[in-house]
Amino acid sequence: MSALVDADILAALASGAIVIDPFDRACLGTNSYDVHLAPTLRVYKSLGKEVVWREACGMTWLKEVPLDVRVPRETVDVAIPEDGLTLEPGELYLASTVERTESLFHLPMLNGRSSLGRLGLSIHVTAGTGDVGFRGHWTMELFVVKRLRVYPNIPIGQLLWFTTENEPLVPYGSKPSAKYSDAGAFPQASKLHEELSGG
Repeated sequence: MSALVDADILAALASGAIVIDPFDRACLGTNSYDVHLAPTLRVYKSLGKEVVWREACGMTWLKEVPLDVRVPRETVDVAIPEDGLTLEPGELYLASTVERTESLFHLPMLNGRSSLGRLGLSIHVTAGTGDVGFRGHWTMELFVVKRLRVYPNIPIGQLLWFTTENEPLVPYGSKPSAKYSDAGAFPQASKLHEELSGG
């Protein structure tokens, strides 16, 4: 497996093997393409606090009701104003790319930009690798080490593409289980509960 460089990416764009919409030649790096932060974030809606009892010490206290992999959680949209929005540590923000991409034959991977990493921003928890055949806007899982102000349309990440030894038998977008492909321009919340319930 080898990474595509700028000339390879341009050739793949020309042939339609890779789609980036909108595309701006100025965002093409040596071996990656800068993608931008869409102006709407999503956060999981709080269900309030639950009483927790610790038998060992005989104490009770209140804790945030946890997310549950088997239960869908409602989300709330948060617009990023032109003058910015401060991200808070301890919160997970679902974000999406301005760009809609498609990769027919190459394995796409999304990484954070080092300039933002140096400010304590991570753009994904474990979901940096895409699938051959994915098409859509990338959902990112933003979290910060320190409070950080971000703005709509800033360069948020870098897309890379890798060659594969063979074409997949069934590209991601053709799978019945492709629950995130062509899902729209807004960040997508977890749909793991659909797998676990068989739905």
